[in-house]
Amino acid sequence: MDTTSLANYNATHFLWECTDGVATITLNRPDRKNPLTFESYAELRDLFRGLVYAEDIDVVVITGAGGNFCSGGDVHEIIGPLTKMNMKELMAFTRMTGDLVKAMRACRQPVISAVEGICAGAGAIIAMASDLRFASEGAKVAFLFNRVGLAGCDMGACSILPRIIGQGRASELLYFGRSMSGEEGERWGFFNGLSNDPLGDAQAAAARIKAGPTFANGITKTQLHQQWNMSVDQAIECEAQAQAICMQTEDFRRAYNAFVDKQQPVFEGN
Repeated sequence: MDTTSLANYNATHFLWECTDGVATITLNRPDRKNPLTFESYAELRDLFRGLVYAEDIDVVVITGAGGNFCSGGDVHEIIGPLTKMNMKELMAFTRMTGDLVKAMRACRQPVISAVEGICAGAGAIIAMASDLRFASEGAKVAFLFNRVGLAGCDMGACSILPRIIGQGRASELLYFGRSMSGEEGERWGFFNGLSNDPLGDAQAAAARIKAGPTFANGITKTQLHQQWNMSVDQAIECEAQAQAICMQTEDFRRAYNAFVDKQQPVFEGN
């Protein structure tokens, strides 16, 4: 894979479309509510790893086909085989799924999920790992691992989810495996917006990000993620260094010159 240019990436296990630096991933198994397979997990992981180096993608939108986001791991193609694996094989699988979340958080591009209908298991994790989330009122998000005899600590859920909606609410969802409605998700801060066109909302947000200083936005994403493990003093120093880097960009100079000329800046991402 040529990771410096991914606009024309040829996806195998989902749909991929790129327009003007905004890529859209569509999970495309609508007859089964878009479940993941071993192969689609791996391809998504590798794609997001490649996005670290992609120069022609600035924002990624994730959605699902047929009115649902993602029903999680395919019952017949993943869950069944897992019951027959030994510990070494199981560890390889759980590390691979966790690597997808790591790759989503490590790429410089903001990731936006557009959620309709069922968003369960690994689907809920993909939405959680995104930077922004927009949903329909009929969205149902379920971290349902508990309901299939597993712990709620899957793919970073016990670390990331409490930071989004709070410890108590995260505990409720992870202990009970119940569905969180679209209205609940917006009220709790999981969703950034609720409408009858979440994909349109996600695309509008992506366009706003793309029109901004994309190099600086990438720095913001990195800081938001890395500062989870920093003290306040470390974070302030890290931000000082990051901001000094951004002050060397042409976009910073463009913004100043536009202000002086009483015009709107046109950012170019450098």
